[in-house]
Amino acid sequence: MDWIREHLTETWLAIAVMLGVAEMFSLDLVLAMLAAGALAGVATSLVTDLVAVQAAVALVVAVGMLAVVRPGLARRLHKGPELRLGHGKLVGTQGTVTETVSTLTPGRVRLQGEIWTAQPFDETLSIEAGETVEVFEIRGATAFVHPVPRLET
Repeated sequence: MDWIREHLTETWLAIAVMLGVAEMFSLDLVLAMLAAGALAGVATSLVTDLVAVQAAVALVVAVGMLAVVRPGLARRLHKGPELRLGHGKLVGTQGTVTETVSTLTPGRVRLQGEIWTAQPFDETLSIEAGETVEVFEIRGATAFVHPVPRLET
């Protein structure tokens, strides 16, 4: 214990390095913020020999980093393009009706080069062949579609 008190700068630095290495395995940014607090402890140990002051500075910096820096940094690092896979990628796309689509008699639509069984999203509609539709939902192997409004000229 006396060695730690005599080598506080090295102790704080060792703590910071260990937290930094552990952060490389966790990738959660929590340990990195604690390592920043330990580095603040290193800086404080160069100014004063009071352990309580060093610990207080390290604690304040670590909590401040966790509360202020980490949320924005984590949001920025974890933000990326939304990946839509499988049938979900068809939702929002447009296609062409190849066979009349109604609630009583499901029809067919061409979506991105594939023919899909389709029903109208609005059960009161009947959509004729040749109409352009937008996919609102996919349930199983059936696309639920709604006609795309046309501008009359």
